[in-house]
Amino acid sequence: MDTMRERFISVTSHLLDEDPRLAVVLADITADGFLPARRRHPDRVINVGIREQLLIGVGGGLALTGLRPVVHTFASFLVERPFEQVKLDFGHQGTGGVLVSANGSYDWPAGGFTHMAPGDVALLDTLDGWTVHVPGHPDEAEALLRHAVAAGDDKVYVRLSQQSNAAPRPVGRSGFLTVRRGGAGVVVAVGPLLDAVLAATEGLDLTVLYAPTVRPFDGDALRGAVGRAAPAVVLVEPYLAGTSAAAAGDALAHVPHRVLGLGVGRAELRRYGTMDEHIAAHGLDPRGLRQRITGFLAPAPPSVR
Repeated sequence: MDTMRERFISVTSHLLDEDPRLAVVLADITADGFLPARRRHPDRVINVGIREQLLIGVGGGLALTGLRPVVHTFASFLVERPFEQVKLDFGHQGTGGVLVSANGSYDWPAGGFTHMAPGDVALLDTLDGWTVHVPGHPDEAEALLRHAVAAGDDKVYVRLSQQSNAAPRPVGRSGFLTVRRGGAGVVVAVGPLLDAVLAATEGLDLTVLYAPTVRPFDGDALRGAVGRAAPAVVLVEPYLAGTSAAAAGDALAHVPHRVLGLGVGRAELRRYGTMDEHIAAHGLDPRGLRQRITGFLAPAPPSVR
């Protein structure tokens, strides 16, 4: 099976052939994969080199001319390093584009902390109007990328990862998918963490919602699931723990509830290790998830007077 990043290259290269409005802006990362497309469309495949602020500025400038820019590099260099340009050249200028990242939170640990971006979605949450897709499989990445490119002049972030679920799920422009029903609580699994959540909750009386799109947050689906189950919600996200806690709280503002946010911790892991070791260290493997989910759902001991 190809990776999400490989699928991004092939799909976007074909879209360049089909849509004269589309342009791709790169900052060296993945540039080799786009060489054939660049030969065919030298005016619409632009590599600015290792200049991430310029990467975003060029994307925003192309959008001002009426093009639909797809801007790509690693997540840490796409959202965190040039954040001021994202805020101004897209948000303040009122333009739209598609930001496509690679390597998620810690998918290439050998690159060190400079190449890790667990805070990217939380950072985009400080801005208005961004749609955020977090596919869990290359097929989902393709579908969501096609939606993003066709989304008029909207601002869209597509977060690609080396992690992947074994099989794709049906995805649309937004909305959570009910994968399993239960009565003891609700677990929201984001993108490539669905398989781990399903393994962790096997045999437990829990509803599992799958979220390949996290912004806009599907409050209706969460309210509906909580209406059929105990009001205990666990958010399992492949980026900073608790990123969607405020959105879940807003959705359940009129319902007494409890929320547990699981994801990447704030403490820096100062050893490179492997991606799987980082997953386990953050408690996002099935064993770690089950331990924390069952602990959260366990009834509190009676108070002693």
